[in-house]
Amino acid sequence: MANILVVDDELGIRDLLSEILNDEGHTVEVAENAAQARAARSRERPDLVLLDIWMPDTDGVTLLKEWSATGALTMPVIMMSGHATIDTAVEATRIGALAFLEKPITLQKLLKAVEQGLARGSLRKPVTSPLGSQLRHSEGSTHTGGADERPTVLPVDPGSLPTQSFMLDKPLREGRDEYEKAYFEFHLAKENGSMTRVAETTGLERTHLYRKLKQLGVDLSRGKRA
Repeated sequence: MANILVVDDELGIRDLLSEILNDEGHTVEVAENAAQARAARSRERPDLVLLDIWMPDTDGVTLLKEWSATGALTMPVIMMSGHATIDTAVEATRIGALAFLEKPITLQKLLKAVEQGLARGSLRKPVTSPLGSQLRHSEGSTHTGGADERPTVLPVDPGSLPTQSFMLDKPLREGRDEYEKAYFEFHLAKENGSMTRVAETTGLERTHLYRKLKQLGVDLSRGKRA
């Protein structure tokens, strides 16, 4: 089982998630703010982090940026919030978050997200070839010293997916379109090109999905080739 860090300023949320995850056999560490989360990240090196967006001292997106910038984002991070906007969720995903859970979090969604996060985290390995630029997120491995060192890019999922720097150096609308294209390409590859399963997974009606893919210029044969 895994070591999971739950970061949330609400005691009730921390207790509930801890109880559920402990029942699943995981070891759970809790933190009520960013300071405690930093300490737990350094001390425990969790396999997965559940990170609340709205916290009183430092918000979750800022903490995520900090981990990404310092090479500490070596574990899957799932964001949580009951008030976040779509833009906030998209921004967190661009920075390196694996997924976003809206509060109140259902048991089924929580366990599914944790399972997928741990599965993807176990596939991580250093990438030294140019194919690293095709990964979904730009994430750093642990620093070994040296001011000019850059973190090794670690894969989250296979496929042609944009990196963080690729997303952030463009206008918001363009970056959002590229993120959505990568999102749908990932699910097409994952579902072997099945539009029915992609529609179910993404929560879109098939006609809307086809129209969206055409608008984004997604190659519909991509998943089947993969």
